[in-house]
Amino acid sequence: MSKTRAIVLFDGVCNFCNASVNFLIDRDPAGKFVFGALQSDEGLDALREHGLEEGYFDSIVLIDGENVLTASDAVLEISRSMSGAWPLLRVFRIVPRSVRDTVYNWVARNRYSWFGKQDTCRIPTPEYRERFL
Repeated sequence: MSKTRAIVLFDGVCNFCNASVNFLIDRDPAGKFVFGALQSDEGLDALREHGLEEGYFDSIVLIDGENVLTASDAVLEISRSMSGAWPLLRVFRIVPRSVRDTVYNWVARNRYSWFGKQDTCRIPTPEYRERFL
């Protein structure tokens, strides 16, 4: 488990989630984040360690020290560290979380039908191996 960098846990079989990780890696030049599939042993360990249920695969999870964020809160916090104009997304924190999470959950429920899924979790390329748990 990473103690120095924030951990982003994602659905490792979701094509949209994998594309989002690639997008984030490209916009995280400082390497603030490391990544892990929610379904991996490391991901399951992190969920248990932070009091989340093991079957919690419908949300991104951001673990930064003892701070654990999920769903839209995690996305907005991650955007704060991205290069370019992405930190401006934090303005959506003014929208009540219940509204933001309703939209987030709608996308999460439909992600497989819209974007597809893989049979197995992502295996990082050698050049990105150090960015994964």
